[in-house]
Amino acid sequence: MVVDDRPSAGPRAKSAGPGPSRSARRRTGAAQPYSLYLPAGVVYLVIFLVPTAMAFYFSLTRWTLFESQFVGLQNYKDFFAEQSLRISLQNTLVYAVVTSLLKVVFGLLLGVMLTSRLRTTGFLRSVVFFPVLVSTVAVGITFSVLLRPDTGLVDKALALVGVSGTDWLGSAQTALLSVALVDVWKGVGLATVIYIAGILSIPQTYYEAVAVDGGGAWQRFRHVTFPLSWPATYSVVLLSLIGGLRSFDLIWTMTRGGPGFSSDVIASIIYKQYQAGFYGLSTAGNVVLFVLVTALILPLSWYLGKKEVAA
Repeated sequence: MVVDDRPSAGPRAKSAGPGPSRSARRRTGAAQPYSLYLPAGVVYLVIFLVPTAMAFYFSLTRWTLFESQFVGLQNYKDFFAEQSLRISLQNTLVYAVVTSLLKVVFGLLLGVMLTSRLRTTGFLRSVVFFPVLVSTVAVGITFSVLLRPDTGLVDKALALVGVSGTDWLGSAQTALLSVALVDVWKGVGLATVIYIAGILSIPQTYYEAVAVDGGGAWQRFRHVTFPLSWPATYSVVLLSLIGGLRSFDLIWTMTRGGPGFSSDVIASIIYKQYQAGFYGLSTAGNVVLFVLVTALILPLSWYLGKKEVAA
């Protein structure tokens, strides 16, 4: 008598029954992680993509809150025909480059100083970061008072050392630079914090190797701190440049683009068009600014990222 001792297919055969096939279950499992992105994708679509597409459309129209008329590229022609646009474009680039460079230089120096063994490091970090917490409008109003000719504290302080001040915000030669320096004072704290995080992440073994070779503070900075803090430099340059290109509130609070067009930037020109009721023209200016920021930031990001990998 032969006994069939093979395991029975019983319950297993029942569970495999008429349900989805193995390949179908595999496809479902592979698609499941992507479904987790769905809520974020919907939010991104509603908050960013839809308004951006609407801005591109309304830049081709003359519109009010109740009606719009399609005019093609006429808004762009009118915008580029503005007398102040050439000056504002030049001012925007100068402002963005100056503020970015100074934030990188001062942020790196302060980052190196505040990661050294100072007893007051915690206090100094708070002092440096404090301007970041203050409202930009409040900073603009405060420095407008401090920089007043004759009665401002800046001119009075210069008079104590025998230097005659000037009308910092009323002169076409100094207005834009004065606002840029205030911007640096307010934003260097954030750059310093980024550099502190980058410097503290550098392994101490590199500094020990320089010390074994007899290197001093300059060698430690040149061969270790500066090259290995490149990711922090990458972040500071991009954030500062984007902020500089889009800067508006500080400039508007301190000079309103004046005197004349000497401190006007693209954002202030856009706001002036909006104030005058030219909404389509103002929207076209926003699109121009969007394209300008994208055209500058994307190649720079690619170049800095390539340098970061090489470092």
